[in-house]
Amino acid sequence: MTGQQKMKVGLLGGTFDPPHLGHLALAQGVLEACELDEVWFMPSHRPPHKNGSDITENHHRVEMVQRAIEGNPKFKVTLIEFERNGRSFTIDTIEILKANYPDIDFHFIIGGDMIEDLPNWHRIDELSKMISFIGVNRPGYHPDKEQYEVSLIDVPQIDLSSSEIRRDLSFGKSGRYLLPESVRILIEEKGLYESK
Repeated sequence: MTGQQKMKVGLLGGTFDPPHLGHLALAQGVLEACELDEVWFMPSHRPPHKNGSDITENHHRVEMVQRAIEGNPKFKVTLIEFERNGRSFTIDTIEILKANYPDIDFHFIIGGDMIEDLPNWHRIDELSKMISFIGVNRPGYHPDKEQYEVSLIDVPQIDLSSSEIRRDLSFGKSGRYLLPESVRILIEEKGLYESK
């Protein structure tokens, strides 16, 4: 490795079902506050804590994320979680990313509410040596960030929930001003989240 500084990339994982303005505001806030070069949106294949049958099909979620981030050259989407079948753990993903991109310094972005759950993460002691965590403060949470190295930051946040948006859409609400317009139009065109 030469004296060249490594590229700093933040990883924002999630189901993104659907991706909303809260995700984008958070990503932009972290990008600027932590002086990252890029933020990679990492849609999860089948998160260990969710039942796969409840999640919108992968190709729809990927297209929604692609539409959500278009126009921002510092936002990318990585499909690494889709390259493996079965349940996916963060450490598996990080091992592959570090092997594939040795010149990138990765930072995993988590909400303040997730910091207290870090001790329960799969192989967390190994993971914490491989990657740094950026914790985004959430109102009402006072996480103990001492156990694992977490940079705790404050960024402007829009309090939105994908599950509440899905529910509203299933009741015929528009989702306008909660979702990027291109995502909202795609959902409408494909009939996603319509009540069965």
